[in-house]
Amino acid sequence: MTMPDIQPTVLVLTALPLEYAAIRAHVGEREERVHRDGTRVEIGRLPDTSWHVALAELGMGAERAGVLTTQLIDWLRPEAVLFVGVAGSLKDDIEIGDVVVGTQVYEIHGGKQTPEGFLVRPKALPGSHALEQAARSAVRDMPGVRAHFVPIATGDVVLADAESEITRFVRRNYNDAGAIEMEGSGALQAAHLSGQLNALVIRGISDRADAKKHTADASGSQQRAAEQAAAVTVAVLHKHRPREGSSDSEEEPQGATYGGDHIDFRGSTFHGPVTGKAAERR
Repeated sequence: MTMPDIQPTVLVLTALPLEYAAIRAHVGEREERVHRDGTRVEIGRLPDTSWHVALAELGMGAERAGVLTTQLIDWLRPEAVLFVGVAGSLKDDIEIGDVVVGTQVYEIHGGKQTPEGFLVRPKALPGSHALEQAARSAVRDMPGVRAHFVPIATGDVVLADAESEITRFVRRNYNDAGAIEMEGSGALQAAHLSGQLNALVIRGISDRADAKKHTADASGSQQRAAEQAAAVTVAVLHKHRPREGSSDSEEEPQGATYGGDHIDFRGSTFHGPVTGKAAERR
């Protein structure tokens, strides 16, 4: 399956419909494409940028996210991957409605069970330095956003009990994590294995990962958190520039150009011999 030349492309991934809708609201000229294995994306333009945005709603879970992200990277060949959505806070000073940008992402289930107990074998992948820097710059001009640049924990669990054993485990072994979610490590691993592709996880805080999660969700906190995360994502893409050489980036001059002591014919068309003569330098 061959995709048309739609570079430069950024792949924006979500797990839930409301996360997808929050990003989709910012993307125009959308057209749906279907991978031969059935995965669907919408590809559109991000206004006032050179980016084509490929949107995908993958469902929940890190393993699923990793497999499908790999599939989409191989198909679309994006320049960057962003996983965007909602998460639960793990810190008292990270409040509902805040945005967490993952400086790194922990996969919390790695380890070894022994007679002495569970021995943690931490797995962590850093977020893209370039995308993180774009995010730090972008949020300075977003007075309605409280952003935190901290690690994010990924686990295949919906955390709704602040006193549970898994909560104590995360706080004990990943005590600098500011939020917990379910897909980020899978997406970052896929990007990492695809050649150090720029990737970042951006999450809006919708609950405090405690027994009040249901109440917070019912109040509309997920919608607000998704919209905040989407707004930061869009701001990041206004800051982050496509790499040189991408179509839609600054175009090279066409036709013959004079370069001081040579003529550059790249992009030119001519129908006959070209004769050159060395000029004496003075």
